[in-house]
Amino acid sequence: MQLGAQVLGVTGVLLTARCESLLVDHPATVEKALRRLPAYAAAGADVLYAPGLRTPDVIKAAVDAVDPKPLNLLVSSPVGLSVEQIATLGVRRISLGSGLNRAAWGGFLRAARMLADHGRFDALGEAEPFDALNRFFRTHGRPTL
Repeated sequence: MQLGAQVLGVTGVLLTARCESLLVDHPATVEKALRRLPAYAAAGADVLYAPGLRTPDVIKAAVDAVDPKPLNLLVSSPVGLSVEQIATLGVRRISLGSGLNRAAWGGFLRAARMLADHGRFDALGEAEPFDALNRFFRTHGRPTL
């Protein structure tokens, strides 16, 4: 039985199937993901996702395993690859998960620790200026009524 949006008669739905074997202490985690992802694709998933893929060889193997469907890659910490390099491997979707949120909290905590531990405000020099923030939100924010 297919689970894709076309079979269910629903439009505007994107079914993403996720294999989390790389996130848990599971034997043969990569092999398990490379078996499950194509099975999810065959069952009708539109996008395939296995959080924890890290190396170019494993990422490429996952892309090839689900081809022609797109692979979503979670990049929530440095993986040593650029967006261009990831795209060259065949990845068509990238998710940041909690990455940007944790980066923001990291900046907050660095500044707070510097103030608490050393009585210094130096880390505030890394803050985005108000005019840049205002310009960003005027340009990218929700339209006003």
